[in-house]
Amino acid sequence: MNRSEIPVGRVAARFLPFALALSALIAVAGCGGKKTGPGAPGGGAGGAAPPPAQVTVVTVQPRTVPVPYELTGRIEGSREVEVRARVSGILLSRSYEEGRPIRKGQTLFVIDPSEYRAQVRAAQASLAEEQAKLARSERDVARLEPLLAAHATPRKDYDNAVSDVQEAKALVQAAQARLDEAKLDLSYTHVDAPISGVSSRAEVSEGSLVGPGENGLLTRISQVQPIWVRFSAADQTMQTLREGIASGKMSSPGNRNLEVEVVLPDGKVHPERGQVNFADSLIDPATGSQDWRAQLPNATSSLVPGQFVRVRLLGVERPGAILVPQRAVQQSAEGKFVFVVGADGKAVVKQVVVGDWLGQDWIINSGLGAGDRVIVDGVVKVQPGAPVQVVDAASSGAAAPAGDAAKSGDAPAGGKN
Repeated sequence: MNRSEIPVGRVAARFLPFALALSALIAVAGCGGKKTGPGAPGGGAGGAAPPPAQVTVVTVQPRTVPVPYELTGRIEGSREVEVRARVSGILLSRSYEEGRPIRKGQTLFVIDPSEYRAQVRAAQASLAEEQAKLARSERDVARLEPLLAAHATPRKDYDNAVSDVQEAKALVQAAQARLDEAKLDLSYTHVDAPISGVSSRAEVSEGSLVGPGENGLLTRISQVQPIWVRFSAADQTMQTLREGIASGKMSSPGNRNLEVEVVLPDGKVHPERGQVNFADSLIDPATGSQDWRAQLPNATSSLVPGQFVRVRLLGVERPGAILVPQRAVQQSAEGKFVFVVGADGKAVVKQVVVGDWLGQDWIINSGLGAGDRVIVDGVVKVQPGAPVQVVDAASSGAAAPAGDAAKSGDAPAGGKN
């Protein structure tokens, strides 16, 4: 029989054992390349747990911290005066430079004095006339006195002469008053600065008709050394402060001992601090706020009346406060919470109630106690009840926590109410 004539079924039967053996070897080799033992990663319930998340923590401790209140304020002169014309007339000249410092008593404007000089001369003449009448009446009394003593004149004539003297004296006094008034009006034609300070622009120009009333404003003067900043605090804010002081959660040295910092429009802090010199005892019903005022030296005159600034009220402190960095506080449907490292090295969720901001930290009103280790960095990898590995902030590449009470006893600068 030729090889080509061998039946196919007989050939298949001959090689079938070899094919089965080869398939078994391939299957064993494939299964042997994948570990299914306890040490295999991702091996199901029997696999090893992932390594603990690396985190940085701060150990919180109660400490006394400032409680700054930042409010909107406006700069104003410690004395602000409107310079007005007190007599009518044509404005002849302006003798000061607008916007420059001026001294008390300096002449600022001159109103045409011609009319008032004439009034003075007329008043002087009237006074002289009345004085002459008085002298004549006194001479009449002097002549009648010896005649009355000798019973050579009626008593009525003498009494009339005495009355004429008294009337003449009254007329002299009236004439003197008119002269004084005329001189005073003449003096008002020279408009002098009532205080020292910085002048504003001239409201009218030379040649204008000015006088008491609506057209009487000539310029303004503001005293800027020292200078005032006026600000107001909402009733709710002051109520919270009063309640905090009453409960012992806050302390204050008293209104007149509080200081202020002025934050300029560009965000820079004015180098001089001010002292509160006024706190209103009433709440403005129109705004629902309490008015405050503080005084600053303004040695360089850099603060300008009318300028809007932010005012930080300093001096209020909160003893026993617990601070944590803002990034450590998380938000859930139940409220704010933080992760802390428990005694067993596992992450524990603690619900917290936060208060104000202080720099980059939250003030924690409740939920944490002294010695709690709050997780700051690595929070996204943390699961409740899972073990964590605490590492140094430097080794983890994270920024040093701003609120680490165990490492720093200084309060963060600045703040937000």
